[in-house]
Amino acid sequence: MELKGKAALVTGGSRGIGRAVCLELARRGACVAVNYAGNAAAAEETVESCKAMGVDAFSVQADVADAAACDAMVKEVVSRFGRLDILVNNAGITRDGLMPMLKDADWDAVLDANLKGAFHCMRAAYRPMMKQKYGRVVNLSSIVGLRGNAGQANYAASKAGLIGLTKSMAKELAGRNVTVNAVAPGFIDTDMTAALPEKARESMLASIPMGRLGQGEDVAKAVAFFAGDGAGYVTGQVLCVDGGMAV
Repeated sequence: MELKGKAALVTGGSRGIGRAVCLELARRGACVAVNYAGNAAAAEETVESCKAMGVDAFSVQADVADAAACDAMVKEVVSRFGRLDILVNNAGITRDGLMPMLKDADWDAVLDANLKGAFHCMRAAYRPMMKQKYGRVVNLSSIVGLRGNAGQANYAASKAGLIGLTKSMAKELAGRNVTVNAVAPGFIDTDMTAALPEKARESMLASIPMGRLGQGEDVAKAVAFFAGDGAGYVTGQVLCVDGGMAV
């Protein structure tokens, strides 16, 4: 198993893409810490599914927008596993709205969770990874961060910011054998997309050259590639998993 002996922390790992990432890393042999903000039951489901694959796993609650909580979370992971090899910054929220109606609180909430949250977790993991001279950081950006989207100025800004953060930290950490990359999903079949009206889904599908939504597993496999030794000489890159939308 490619990641056997590695220890991973996945933020927002209780459901959707985050859960798929946790399961893929566990399938490849990594121990997994499943971060969640509020849904403890869903996080425990993910933990049990990981354990069923023969790896150690546990859930850890933290709001990534809270710097102190992120520091405590990383310390708990290192204490439990003895190290932290893989950090996947997946936690994120949306607060959509056209700019005239977009409240400051909605802007701040999205930037705090999606961008500042990744910064908090990377800063907390910085020293442990530097000390062990090994690390794999994977940030979940979005096709929206590359192309923009009407009604999602805050979300697009946060995901575009993640790309800049990824490239900057890749340069900062490369000399210590720590890689930092990003995955930019397109439209993925999740609870959020399933709740869209039929016309919205049809419009969405029409914008995808492959003509179908992606699956969480598609994104998880891209994350696992960056987390593995096969990507040891790859850093500062953005991999689109979008069915051709970015072409």
